[in-house]
Amino acid sequence: MPKYVIEREIPGVGQSSIADLKAISQKSCGVLNQLGPSIQWLESYVTGNKIYCVYIAPNKEMVMEHASLGGFPANRIEEVVTIISPVTAE
Repeated sequence: MPKYVIEREIPGVGQSSIADLKAISQKSCGVLNQLGPSIQWLESYVTGNKIYCVYIAPNKEMVMEHASLGGFPANRIEEVVTIISPVTAE
């Protein structure tokens, strides 16, 4: 199944409290439960003004639907074509 990286522009998100991040996570999980098992949230990286999320989904449209239902921005959605790491250099 394809993997996607979603860039979400949320000004000041890096200053969010643990409670705020928990609420965002709970909202996302609720929408994922609505959409069913074909879309999965793997992890997210929070920076100063953005969140970068990694999802597995059958298509980009389902990722966009998750964002729409959750009220989350999805400023950029890119399909991962391959993964590299330090092991790739060996």
